[in-house]
Amino acid sequence: MNRLFFGDNLAILRNGDVPAASIDLIYLDPPFNSDARYSVLFQTPEAERANAQAEAFRDTWTWGEEAASAFDDIHHKVRGGTARFVDALHSALGQSDMMAYLVMMAVRLYELRQVLKEDGTLILHCDPTASHYLKVILDGIFGGENFKNEIIWRRSTGKSHSSRRLPSNHDTILVYGGPDSRWNPEHAFIPYDQKNLPEKTLEKYGAMDASGRRYQLDNLINPNPNRPNLTYEFLGVTRVWRWTRERMQAAYDAGLIVQTAPGRVPRFKRYLDEQRGLPLGDVWSDIPPLNSQAEERIGYPTQKPMALLERLIKLTTKEGDVILDPFCGCGTTVETAQQLRRKWIGIDVAYHAIKVIENRMVEEFRGTAKFDVLGIPYTFDQAEALAERDKYQFQWWANYLFDPHAVREIKKGKDRGIDGEIYFPMGVGHRDYGRILISVKGGKNLTPSMVRDFVGVLDTEKAQMGLFICLGDPTQEMELAALRAGFVDTAQGRKRRLQIVSINQWFEGVRPDLPNAPTLDIAAFSHSKKKPPAKIHRPDPKSPELPLYISGVGSAVSRDVKRHFNPHKVVQQQATG
Repeated sequence: MNRLFFGDNLAILRNGDVPAASIDLIYLDPPFNSDARYSVLFQTPEAERANAQAEAFRDTWTWGEEAASAFDDIHHKVRGGTARFVDALHSALGQSDMMAYLVMMAVRLYELRQVLKEDGTLILHCDPTASHYLKVILDGIFGGENFKNEIIWRRSTGKSHSSRRLPSNHDTILVYGGPDSRWNPEHAFIPYDQKNLPEKTLEKYGAMDASGRRYQLDNLINPNPNRPNLTYEFLGVTRVWRWTRERMQAAYDAGLIVQTAPGRVPRFKRYLDEQRGLPLGDVWSDIPPLNSQAEERIGYPTQKPMALLERLIKLTTKEGDVILDPFCGCGTTVETAQQLRRKWIGIDVAYHAIKVIENRMVEEFRGTAKFDVLGIPYTFDQAEALAERDKYQFQWWANYLFDPHAVREIKKGKDRGIDGEIYFPMGVGHRDYGRILISVKGGKNLTPSMVRDFVGVLDTEKAQMGLFICLGDPTQEMELAALRAGFVDTAQGRKRRLQIVSINQWFEGVRPDLPNAPTLDIAAFSHSKKKPPAKIHRPDPKSPELPLYISGVGSAVSRDVKRHFNPHKVVQQQATG
């Protein structure tokens, strides 16, 4: 049942890939630019858009053809109260980025409602910028009577105040479910610890044993005096006891029954850490966000702590239930569901996210987590369809065919034809490293000038090698242009400096002749030259000890370009001594 889908969640839901009424819990944390100002979010297409924040936000949610189509779907397919709510919001917000976000979320929430069981639960994680609008839309889809909770999660401590407003340091979690949806009250408690103990509890559990565990001495006398079978003498005292003689003796032998003096009534040693804990409310401040030193941190910008997902999953599901995350990102929901013995389905439109999750599941469960990955091209026709549908995801998918160390995302400006990077040892001893730049072309109109331009990029970037990936087969003139780039010496012998491989040829088994590329530590890509830890944990024992800074690695990327590291080839630095 465990499945990982690569593709648009709306299309996957509408195609029936997730059966109707098959999901017990839906958790979604949709992407949203929480740092953008209200003035940016509420601009209409006619407004001035010189601000860089607005440009970044438009890349994700902006009013255009997709938003207009979603708005039309709401009126012709969703209809009812949801359509009326959306109409009211549209009349107030116009064709703003916020409205685009809301209509695209509305059609997805409607489809998610179709795959949720009648006794299932939907949990939407968002921030206060849009939570009040999303709550109205959810009321239209689920019915206001099926709203359960608005949970406030304090994701950080207060930052320094601005001169105009208080800092934003919480997220909003909206919970919807029918009258029969599962709820496990035994998990609605926060375990006691020294930080959250109320003063009355401290007084009540004032005693402490040699190991530092707090306890109180509790009554063992039965409140019902008419229990002949429980009336007996124990430690010289005859009473009507709560327990049988055998249970009393076992507890005494275990050191859990205390008699403070001969003839005194024995009492039971009740430990604080065995109690249910503090009742859980709808403001959660006991689960901290992931900091830079968190063991579970994998470097994904919107990663949520597993403790948060664990609490939500335990409250609303049982073992064997099916959990769906339609914006699964780095896979925290997926991993937590696997840890808790739930079945799961994850969907993400970003191929990089799929690779991160695949690697995460392999690393954490060492082959015991069985799952299928669907939506990835397995034929040339499927690859061609991906290139036509989404050229950026095609570029990422094509890069990952060759296991790069990093793929690039261009924030603004031209990409200069560089989509990925591979690093390899140039000579014996692995002291000198070379760089392979990757350029992906998903179009059908290929020309020799594209190859010559890429050779110029290699020269400008001082890169040792280049890999030119194209969808269709290269022409003879393109091959000649690549051949003129010459050769380079590597630790594995002489290689052509620029090689061309087509996706069509790749499916036929043709592979470029590239040097072996070892696993690198994330520190190699840092601009910093700080001294590394005494030891670096390297999952691959064959990977070389690298200096903290490799020439051409940390300095080659401008701030307009963002690197996304392949988790299979780049590991996080971990000090072990």
